[in-house]
Amino acid sequence: MTTIAPDARMAGVARTYPRRAAVVSWIFFDWAAQPYFTLITTFVFAPYFATAIAPNPAAGQSLWGFAMAAAGLAIALLSPVLGAIADASGRRKPWIAGFGTVLVLASCTLWIGKPGDHAVIPLVLTAVALASVGAEFATLFNNAMMPTLVPPERIGRLSGTGWATGYIGGIVSLIIVLCLLAANPETGRTLLGVTPLFGLDPLTRQGDRAAGPLTALWFIIFVTPMFLFTPDYPAKRPLGEALREGLSELKQSIKSLPKQKSLAAFLLANMIYTDGLVSLFAFGGIYAAGTFGWHTIQIGTFGIMLAIAGALGAWLGGKLDDRLGPKRVIAGSLLVLLLSVAAILLVDKDSVLFVKTAPPQAGAALFSSTAERAYLVLGCLIGAAGGPLQAASRTLLIHLAPKDRIAQYFGLFALTGKVTSFIGPLLIGLVTALTASQKAGMAVLVVFFVAGLGLLLRVRD
Repeated sequence: MTTIAPDARMAGVARTYPRRAAVVSWIFFDWAAQPYFTLITTFVFAPYFATAIAPNPAAGQSLWGFAMAAAGLAIALLSPVLGAIADASGRRKPWIAGFGTVLVLASCTLWIGKPGDHAVIPLVLTAVALASVGAEFATLFNNAMMPTLVPPERIGRLSGTGWATGYIGGIVSLIIVLCLLAANPETGRTLLGVTPLFGLDPLTRQGDRAAGPLTALWFIIFVTPMFLFTPDYPAKRPLGEALREGLSELKQSIKSLPKQKSLAAFLLANMIYTDGLVSLFAFGGIYAAGTFGWHTIQIGTFGIMLAIAGALGAWLGGKLDDRLGPKRVIAGSLLVLLLSVAAILLVDKDSVLFVKTAPPQAGAALFSSTAERAYLVLGCLIGAAGGPLQAASRTLLIHLAPKDRIAQYFGLFALTGKVTSFIGPLLIGLVTALTASQKAGMAVLVVFFVAGLGLLLRVRD
């Protein structure tokens, strides 16, 4: 295995990179972690929580928003500190292992969420928040390994390929749940028309609840190659010394941000548009469940289509990233997201862009109404733009940040992606609670994308 020399470039020594197996194994981290975002926070468990565990969909959306806000605040406060410590100590894998364990244990806990059992709501929301913390922090340290894997001119393609692979992993896990585990409570059959595997009970929604344990098992299996084949940074100093040095360097980095105007503008832009994107993905399934009355099978099928669009978008975005630069890819993605969200707000179950249409009929074919099809198209546009936006953002950070403090700046990157991430869910939760309208709650996302795009224009790549 090739030895990584993090300071080779600064020392004037030719940089060497690990073999292909190491890079592929690193890419599979995205495959391993994606089911948390696909199955739990977006297409299976979140809508199930809002429609089956919570008292009603509006209350469910509000409660889910508060839980995601709490997780986002914790991630925001700890990300730069942990990143600085990791840079000073050198190693990344122990952190990934630790936070991956949190993700696994918390995801398994979601099995207890039985339909109509309001007593488990606090524990379920706590587990969801902890799983989010585990997934985000493990991703932070995985991202920090990127500069050691490929030359700078291939970073965009590596990032885009990772995101695309993650989307495909999400698709596969979602297909497994829809076709083999989750059944329609009325028919007792899955999307394939068969009874659920392992004797899972449709009436108690065990197939939906199984999304948590499946996420945990999936992560354990597919993150293992990264630990086996991808080289880590060498250890630099003991944890106590790394803590002191890391916090000192973090303080210096924060003080220097006003002098690094492009980097500061980018981190601020990332803070705003990431908040909007995460909130959009977190509440998209819940919004569809409330608007169209979709259940797990409809939402999951929609999720598969959206994830396919996201995988294609991330893969294409990675190529465009290396050719056009990450800033242009981010700007184009934000425009698509802005227009798509604005259009979704004009789609209701019986109207599209103020034009009356026939509402969905009970027992009709899947997505047979005009409004549902319009929602599908707009959702696919959001998926196709979301992948390149996230992949190009981490590429742009690598372009702008000092190479010897990459984990620290990924910590700041996570900070700006999370320090206000509670605001999006919180605003959606508050507006939804005050107006009893899911549409009014989702409307706040337009502001996030407009503001993020405006700040991005001040970044010089």
